[in-house]
Amino acid sequence: MSIKTDQRAKRILEQLLRHGNTTVDELAAQLEASTASVRRDLTRLEERGLVRRTHGGAKLAGQTQYEPFRFDSSFQEREGRFAEEKRRIGLAAAELVREHDTVCFTAGTTTTQAARCIRHRIGIHVITNAVNIGMELNTQAALDVTLTGGTMRWAGAFSLTGPTAMEMLSGVFLDKAFIGACGVDVERGATTIEPDEAAVFRAMVRQARQVIVLADSSKIGMISPALICPVTDIDILITDSGISAEALAGFRANGVQVLAV
Repeated sequence: MSIKTDQRAKRILEQLLRHGNTTVDELAAQLEASTASVRRDLTRLEERGLVRRTHGGAKLAGQTQYEPFRFDSSFQEREGRFAEEKRRIGLAAAELVREHDTVCFTAGTTTTQAARCIRHRIGIHVITNAVNIGMELNTQAALDVTLTGGTMRWAGAFSLTGPTAMEMLSGVFLDKAFIGACGVDVERGATTIEPDEAAVFRAMVRQARQVIVLADSSKIGMISPALICPVTDIDILITDSGISAEALAGFRANGVQVLAV
């Protein structure tokens, strides 16, 4: 693939990551390329599993769950809540990932969106306790994907927990940990519902050079029973523009960098 073709492919993927779908004519105008060239680009990207051709255009592949999970209504229901906000959060999270990084993603719908946004990247080692994330990313040969192992205890969560997951995580060092949470509060920190899952998430936090919490604004100020980490352990919080000014000021006062997208 020529440098010019590779650059066009990257711009096509950037457009799809931001909007989900586009047309051949729109891409041709933006790229100042012929429609024939754009169609060839889309064919190559489809062969890599990154896009899906549609009538007159294309959409980003991986907008639905990996095939074996697509009938899980509980995950789909959670994925549909604040879907646009989660998409923006996922894209912002992916932009923090650098080539050769070792990163982890916890199980969760927002972290799933973030993981999908790096599918076209190369030279990244991904560690996750989410079976669905592992299976989606495993289709990309340029990514090195490792599952923690462990026990799946809750339908629709796809989350691996228990001693096996904990032992695996104790032996790795992470550049960035992308942590999903059910609640993020200035005083109580990041929390989730299940203690066993929180323990695995805490292990990721301990092993990470940078801790990045992903949570839409409906979770800001909420507190769930199981602690993931105190607010002082959070380096970056990525949320949406619905976060209140008071909460924003509170997190920043505690040294947390907040990206409201």
